[in-house]
Amino acid sequence: MRRLCVHTITTKPLSLEDCLVQFPQRGVSGITIWRQALEGRNLGTVARQVRDAGLEVVSLCRGGFFPATTPAGRQTAIDDNLKAIEQAHAIGAPLIVLVCGAVPGQSLVESRKQIAEGIAAVLPAAEQAGVKLAIEPLHPMYADDRSAVNTMRQAHEICDALGSPIAVGIAVDVYHVWWDPELKAQIDLAGQTGRLHAFHICDWKTPTTDFLNDRGLMGEGCINIKQISDWVDATGFTGHREVEIFSNKWWSVDQNEFLDQIASTYARLYS
Repeated sequence: MRRLCVHTITTKPLSLEDCLVQFPQRGVSGITIWRQALEGRNLGTVARQVRDAGLEVVSLCRGGFFPATTPAGRQTAIDDNLKAIEQAHAIGAPLIVLVCGAVPGQSLVESRKQIAEGIAAVLPAAEQAGVKLAIEPLHPMYADDRSAVNTMRQAHEICDALGSPIAVGIAVDVYHVWWDPELKAQIDLAGQTGRLHAFHICDWKTPTTDFLNDRGLMGEGCINIKQISDWVDATGFTGHREVEIFSNKWWSVDQNEFLDQIASTYARLYS
């Protein structure tokens, strides 16, 4: 359980204060905070509250969404990512997960170019703040408007294009990459290059009724989570396994009972 992290979006109906109380009671040791949970809050107070709860801030979600059809739009995205870096530094988050973005009607090649340029523009601020950036490849079903980065290979290519800075790596989310025939090789490469920055778990349900908000609790679907976890661990990765579930089904139930199920399912999976 020492590697169990839960995202605040997973228990979206709970306030941040509720998360800080309920997570540790289930043996959760890490928390990934979504930026909407910080709105209207004193960031120094949040950092203190997390420490007092005995939780480790694993990452801040999310940055990214760099592509735009106008220079002004791209600058707005850069400014927002600079704000995210400030937020991460203030709450003690060592990492920002990047959902990189895409523009309907704009070529994926152009969007990937703009993503690389956007990361390059904010990288000096991230390095100065001691905050790493993790490119999260998203499933190809999101290639139209959420991310032009859809495979780990593409994420590696962006890291290469940036000159392989230590601060830029990859977040592996099983929901998005489980289908990739190159997955093990790309995970191995991430380990060899020091780019494996984060690991997210949930499950792919069959049938899936909503491609955004019908993710499954581990064991509800068809992803071989344990095998992928073994591949990740074999690289030497010892970071948290982050439970990130978007689910209208699970958001509609008692969140304390949901957390009980997360903890028990995780314990069975990694026993």
